[in-house]
Amino acid sequence: AYKIVEQLTDAGYDTWWVGGGVRDMLLGKVPKDIDIGTSATPKEISVYFPKALETPKALGSVRIPMSTDTFEVTTFREDDEVSDGRHPESIAFSTREKDAARRDFTVNALYFNPISKELFDPYEGEKDLHEKLIRFIGEPATRIKHDALRLMRAVRFRALLDGQYHPDTYTALRELAQHIETLSGSRQLEELEKMLMGPHPNIALEDMHDLGMLQYFLPELSACKGIAQPADFHHEGDVWNHTVQCTTAFREEDKIDIRIATIFHDSGKVQTFTITDRIHFDHHASVSADIATKALTRLQMPKKRIDKIAWLITHHMMMGSFFEMPDDRKSYWYHHPWFTELIQLFYLDIMGTTPSGFDLYNRILEDYHHFLDSHPRPAKPLLTGDEIMTMLNLKPGEEVGRILEQLHKAQIEGKISSKAEAKSFVSSMQTR
Repeated sequence: AYKIVEQLTDAGYDTWWVGGGVRDMLLGKVPKDIDIGTSATPKEISVYFPKALETPKALGSVRIPMSTDTFEVTTFREDDEVSDGRHPESIAFSTREKDAARRDFTVNALYFNPISKELFDPYEGEKDLHEKLIRFIGEPATRIKHDALRLMRAVRFRALLDGQYHPDTYTALRELAQHIETLSGSRQLEELEKMLMGPHPNIALEDMHDLGMLQYFLPELSACKGIAQPADFHHEGDVWNHTVQCTTAFREEDKIDIRIATIFHDSGKVQTFTITDRIHFDHHASVSADIATKALTRLQMPKKRIDKIAWLITHHMMMGSFFEMPDDRKSYWYHHPWFTELIQLFYLDIMGTTPSGFDLYNRILEDYHHFLDSHPRPAKPLLTGDEIMTMLNLKPGEEVGRILEQLHKAQIEGKISSKAEAKSFVSSMQTR
């Protein structure tokens, strides 16, 4: 990153490290990424870095590979003042000063020159960083209306810093919460994933609810507030409290699909709440999976990911049944490619419950490892989807996935063990 600044500076271009990497350094952290801002245009950058590739999602940005790292270099710019909150992509190349003015929060308008060691901080972002303060640059309502994604970014940065909002920023977020509906599903999903992968996803969820955004963004989760649970088993409180508490237990190995499954895993309790001898939520797992499927489809998540997340949610309540299964059924589950993630969801569900009981979880882990020791995982699939489509003259779709699943099940149960047997099995399925 130093070399990029050095080379572009020597060529006469105003070039600085900018944004999150600078913020991390001011917090005493080693930055995970260093982004670079410059007065050079992408075409001019490519003269000095021929391997630079334009970034499709960010106009005016290129990615420069250097050794084992890749750095994003963006030309200083200013926004087009006319925007509907959905399409803020109209930009004009500009100066560092105007580039700072277009940034959303003071803690993001931080520029550092690694050569001169100078900090360019026109909006006192370092001071706000010391206070852990999230404050819009300029008039908050105007900034939100210019790009409604700033609603979610404010929440994410507050959670990232475990900080607080400037009063004017807080007021604008509450008053304009409904503008979140103007965002495309894909932009909402991308920001949600960043929140859930951050250090304090519980703060982000609580803020989304408190600020009134969640009812427009994910009403399925907002509805969990006030849904009581059996007091003997859930001292943490209602379904919302349980969900938020689950997110405080996220670990590094819990990837994004697990985290999304976690926030939806009990959403079906809203529809299945009944009281007889005590509070019950019959069949809430399958209802939760349906709710997650609809919500994630609205957020434009790829179907393959939705299917996986729905599968995890659907089966998160069946953990006690594994010990009663014969080996052929147990083989299907313990060899399933998503089983380890199902165990992760089970762990997070327990962590979100007070008191947390791990006896069943530990028994399953012990049985799982014992089973794998005596029943090694089968080799990779005997046929690919492309081979099945060629054999049966099928187009890509659910039917191919169904056949692959049945083939996988037969393989792990030991019914087939060679490619020839797999082809025969698939051919026989077509005649059924």
